[in-house]
Amino acid sequence: MSIANSTERHRAQRLARAKAMQAAGGGHDFLLERASEELLERLSLIKRDFTDGLTVFARTESLAKAMAASGQVANVTRLESSTHAGKIDHTASAHDDLGLPTAAYDVILAPLALHFAADLPGALIQLRRALRPDGLFLAVLPGPQTLTELRECLLAAESEIAGGVAQRFDPLVALADAGALLQRTGFALPVADRDLVNIRYSRLSALIADLRGWGATRIAAANQPPLTRTVWERAQALYRERFSDADGKLRATIEFISLQGWVPHESQQKPLARGSAKISLVDALKPKDG
Repeated sequence: MSIANSTERHRAQRLARAKAMQAAGGGHDFLLERASEELLERLSLIKRDFTDGLTVFARTESLAKAMAASGQVANVTRLESSTHAGKIDHTASAHDDLGLPTAAYDVILAPLALHFAADLPGALIQLRRALRPDGLFLAVLPGPQTLTELRECLLAAESEIAGGVAQRFDPLVALADAGALLQRTGFALPVADRDLVNIRYSRLSALIADLRGWGATRIAAANQPPLTRTVWERAQALYRERFSDADGKLRATIEFISLQGWVPHESQQKPLARGSAKISLVDALKPKDG
């Protein structure tokens, strides 16, 4: 895909999310709430206090209020787009142009938002620059196992009926690549792990409604064929055949990739230099007498 097509697609996605924010009737942000709870729990395990914290595209004030109420972060500000609710301290024109001040924060939390960036490494670099030395970054991203059931059924239905498939899902960062991505963008002591969340729906249309309410339905590139009613009906039938429980409910998988990294600082632990070990591996593995 060309850079122009990619830019246009992400612009369309931003408009879709803005429309969803204005029209949503509530109840669609339960995954965001779960991701925010995960970030707050991980923050609580860090035994230190922070002066200035930032939430990134958390959509509502809930995460910022919870950070402040924890007593662990003295001052909390929000970075949002102009369509989001409540008091907004910084407004970003796009997920790739954050417009943040340099070295202004000690901790940044980003729940289920950064995957919307057209240039994820670039967004991470901007966030690292916004942190002070020894500042903490925590984020949750959807992993590639997200909606694996829907992917499988759409691919099978489209292949069966149309004889080919279109790219209808954006690529997502895998766990194996997440830690390396943090290192590549300048974070120290990177940690990445994952959690699989299973959701159940009475019908597939309810899942799609949640995706639309979140503004996360994919905007197809201009050269991609539309998803026909015939293909969609076949995909729904396959979904019910393959991924329904005994009670008729449909399963949907969401993969959370959790990231943790620090801005480098001289006080942080560092690996020993090569050749500086006090004992050789051969000696360490020798059997002990007796």
